[in-house]
Amino acid sequence: MTTLTRNPGTRTPRLPRTILNRTGPGRTGRSDARIALFFIAPAMIGFVLFYLVPTVRGIYLSFTEYNILGDPEWIGLENYEAIAKDPLFWNSLAVTGQYVLLNIGLQTALALGLALLMHNVAKSTIIRGALLLPYLMSNVIAALLWFWMLDYQIGVVNQFIEWAGLPRAAFFGSEEWAIPTQALINTWRHMGYTALLIFAGLQSIPGHVYEVAKLDGASAWQTFRKITIPLLRPVLVLVLVVTVIGSFQVFDTVAVTTGGGPVNATRVIQYYIYQRAFTESDFGYGSAIAVILFLILALVAFIQMKFLKGNESDLD
Repeated sequence: MTTLTRNPGTRTPRLPRTILNRTGPGRTGRSDARIALFFIAPAMIGFVLFYLVPTVRGIYLSFTEYNILGDPEWIGLENYEAIAKDPLFWNSLAVTGQYVLLNIGLQTALALGLALLMHNVAKSTIIRGALLLPYLMSNVIAALLWFWMLDYQIGVVNQFIEWAGLPRAAFFGSEEWAIPTQALINTWRHMGYTALLIFAGLQSIPGHVYEVAKLDGASAWQTFRKITIPLLRPVLVLVLVVTVIGSFQVFDTVAVTTGGGPVNATRVIQYYIYQRAFTESDFGYGSAIAVILFLILALVAFIQMKFLKGNESDLD
């Protein structure tokens, strides 16, 4: 067996210092950072111009009395004090809460059922793509479509109701039916997209988990309750957060169909902000309501992520 020995009189060759400087970790890191900033810059510029600056200005305007014809006048907390005594604000908050509860319950339940059907029964890509068609339609178009279909006089839905021997329903003209109708329209439009999000979560669950449950004799309901739902928790929390935020911001459907009526039955908080700011030109008051809505959404999202443990998964 031969061994290699190093001659103590020889020196190991070293790379020139210029090459070391060009290829060192610090140089590479700075180069990567510049490339990353180059690609991030357009999105960052858009974020600053269209989100950050308007948000900061809106917070400032909430402490002022301002209409578009004059300069903002600093009034401190007067807008917030007026909001606390404003019955229309509290009514809009209650109406929005009712809408959010209906929309979340219907949309999540139907989307979960559709996702399970796509996962276990309907495996056609065409069928899955068709579920997205309502979501690709704008809110205004969807609202107008259902507004005519549910019209009391000429709506096709009321025609079928009358043919069935039942009295016509004033879907948009009744205080009892107005908000549930709004929730049904938006559920129809968004449930396909929500179903695809849940379906993606189902795809991430390993198949051997279900095989083991089947070997242990677990029923379909036990498998769904003890395996599917726990492993879907991160996706379901994401869906809930997105749905809640979107539900609190409903505006288009109300503006196109009922305009806040009848008798403030559909005056959601976003529509009330629009009325105070753009109809009554009270931008300071409207900005104050918008800031309160932002705080409500931040608090609700934090509570959902904290207590539902959306950043944890049972797959780990």
